[in-house]
Amino acid sequence: QVQLVESGGGLVQAGDSLRLSCVASARTFSWYNMGWFRQAPGKERDFVAVISGSGITKYYADSVKGRFAISRDNAKNTVFLQMNSLKPEDAAVYYCAADGGRTLSSGRNEYDYWGQGTQVSVSS
Repeated sequence: QVQLVESGGGLVQAGDSLRLSCVASARTFSWYNMGWFRQAPGKERDFVAVISGSGITKYYADSVKGRFAISRDNAKNTVFLQMNSLKPEDAAVYYCAADGGRTLSSGRNEYDYWGQGTQVSVSS
């Protein structure tokens, strides 16, 4: 029902910034809460940020608060993750995900659709 395609990953140095994008095919994109998750080698896929359908409400993992910002442009069916002051521990494959629920969630099992992921590498 919903296809998600991430882009914007790459290799940066610690302290640099990246902006990830995720384009959705949903006809009713604004009805979905949109989340970002990340997964480093040998680790679980962890929650990063989520934004409500309207873009009014946002929630971040403690590890990225103050450095990352999630936003969305419903007219373009796109959600963004602005990542500033990147650290080596931020290196991971980043995934966007869509949640049709009525409340925000940080649990990966609550999300119905996932993108293919985009690699973020951070050199120290």
